[in-house]
Parts: sequence; C-alpha cells; structure tokens
Amino acid sequence: MRTSPLQKTVLLIGASRGLGLAMAAEYLRRGWRVIATGRADSTERLRHLTGALEIETVDITHPEQVADLRARLAGRQLDVLFVNAGVKNDDRETIADVSTEEFVRVMVTNALSPMRVVETFQDLVRPNGTIGVMSSGQGSVTNNVNGNYEVYRGSKAALNMFMRSFAARHANDPRTLLLMAPGWVRTDMGGPEARLSIEESIPNLLNTMEAYEGRSGLHYLDYLGRVVPW
Repeated sequence: MRTSPLQKTVLLIGASRGLGLAMAAEYLRRGWRVIATGRADSTERLRHLTGALEIETVDITHPEQVADLRARLAGRQLDVLFVNAGVKNDDRETIADVSTEEFVRVMVTNALSPMRVVETFQDLVRPNGTIGVMSSGQGSVTNNVNGNYEVYRGSKAALNMFMRSFAARHANDPRTLLLMAPGWVRTDMGGPEARLSIEESIPNLLNTMEAYEGRSGLHYLDYLGRVVPW
C-alpha cells in the first residue's frame, strides 16, 4: 500500500458506527490514512466515507480474528492505534441481578478484548506514536457517587486498570498511552437523552489526542483534555 511519507496512519478498531465511525470520518477529513474495522456485515456505513480509507473486518472477542488481522497488516507502521469497540448491558441491571453470561459478555468485550488488541498490535505503532482506547468517565472510581450503570462502569474501570498495568510494564516506552472519555454522546449506545452531539465530542477528542502526541506515559483524559480522576 503506497502512502505519502507525510501522511499519518491510524488503525481504528470498532469504527462501523457511532463514535468509531465519527472518528474515522474526522481523521479522513484531516488527511489521515484510516484503517477502520468492524465486525462482518457491519461495515456498510464505513463504505460511504471518502478518502484514504481501508476497511477490515474483525470481531475482537475472537482471538483468531485478531491474529488474522495482525497477519494482514504485517509490515505496516501506525502513528495511532485506537480501540473503540465496546458494548453495554441493560442500564437497569445491577451487579445483584445481571446474569453471569451477560457479565462475561460485557467484561470480555470492554476490558479483555481491547487489551488483547493493544498487546497484539503494539509493535506496529511507531516509537513516537500513540496507543489509545475508548474508556469512559464512568470508569472513574472517584467519580462513582450514584452507583448507576455499575456493570458497564466496572468494565471500564477494569479496562483502565489493565492499561495502567500495561503502562507499568512498558515504563520506558516513549509512546503516548491514552484512556479517552468522550462524554455522554447521543449515539445508539448513549441514547437520545445524552448531553453531547457527536460533533461536540469527536473533533475535540481528536484535538486532545493530537495535543498529547509525544507525551509518554498513560493519560486518562476527557474529550476536552481535562484529566479524569482514577
């Protein structure tokens, strides 16, 4: 694949709808080359985007699909690896009544699988590049004062902890590590009552990520660049 030496490349995992699709569109608008992924039969909206776009299919909850994608991208170099894929359970469920199967589904999709992607693709990211995952302000233990959405909160808190462990194991790595909180956004997942539009969240989120380029270590930030308490 021929690319301009000045054109940056981002691999966006989970870009077929919502925030991920908006990130793909915004990166393309900014002149980046975008490798965007979705699960099989979910990439139709990606195909309507224009620009330097490559579309790949992967379900990150299936390790063999992650390995296959890594093999297909062998030899590529990334400026940014960003994992957006995630799910939620019924908002009304508490830890007292969520089924074991649903708990496992949320935790595997939101915490284990994103970290498997980070571990699998990290060596493709340039030494001055960025590795990021879509977290949430609801993953903050400090900010949990009402207990709502607790299974989803727990999955994002687990993701944050795993990224912190990854950062500790790579303490001398010059790359930027980001946990991004996009705010409560009106998407299929966020719902119609959410406070922010996609247009208010995603361009600012990318601005924040770009502002942190070259800052090594792990940073937990919201879309406006404010530090989120652990």
